[in-house]
Amino acid sequence: MQTVFSRLLIGAASLGIAVAMVSGTQSLAAETNILAPVPAVSVPSTATSETAVFAGGCFWGVQGVFQHVKGVTSAVSGFTGGSSDTAHYERVSQGDTGHAESVRVTFDPRVVSYADLLRIYFSVVADPTQLNRQGPDQGTQYRSALFPNSAAQLKVANAYLAQLRAAKIWQQPIVTKIEKAQPFYPAEGYHQDYLTLHPTAPYIVYNDIPKVKALKQLYPQSWREKPVLVNG
Repeated sequence: MQTVFSRLLIGAASLGIAVAMVSGTQSLAAETNILAPVPAVSVPSTATSETAVFAGGCFWGVQGVFQHVKGVTSAVSGFTGGSSDTAHYERVSQGDTGHAESVRVTFDPRVVSYADLLRIYFSVVADPTQLNRQGPDQGTQYRSALFPNSAAQLKVANAYLAQLRAAKIWQQPIVTKIEKAQPFYPAEGYHQDYLTLHPTAPYIVYNDIPKVKALKQLYPQSWREKPVLVNG
């Protein structure tokens, strides 16, 4: 079982390795970021607000990235894929609940489309070739998965995954799965806005800050300097 403390210890060890291996100011993690292609399929929406759920490893970084995207009005860390009675961090960390650490993103599709969010997700949020893990975190709770909340989102997600596989951007096969929409359970309060509240924590410095920096570099048109926080 991985506790918050053990995750921070992993971050500290990773940071030490990075300092020893990488020269300059760019971390090793940032070198894995890519500019994914523009989605060929995007379904226009007349709604003023939509939600979608993304799982891509530790929710601290997933939330931290989406909170800096223009058009996103809320990004909440939580759990998806299991039952309500196991939707607790210490229980999910045992890896047998069916839950994935995930983030529920609420967004204005007039500003940023679901297809745009998918492009950002595959570019800077998650490595789609890692099975049941992301970086130092291992287990099914850290799987790369999409939980579309509508038929339109499902169509766009299927089309984009097919487009990415055909493009062969990554050397290894894409293992990101599209899973059926299921109830989302917000995580404990101390997990919310974690990247913003703990920017110098070793785990955040090594694993997540590079993702936020990559968002700003690769998608300046989508970058928002002030993040939209759960706790204001």
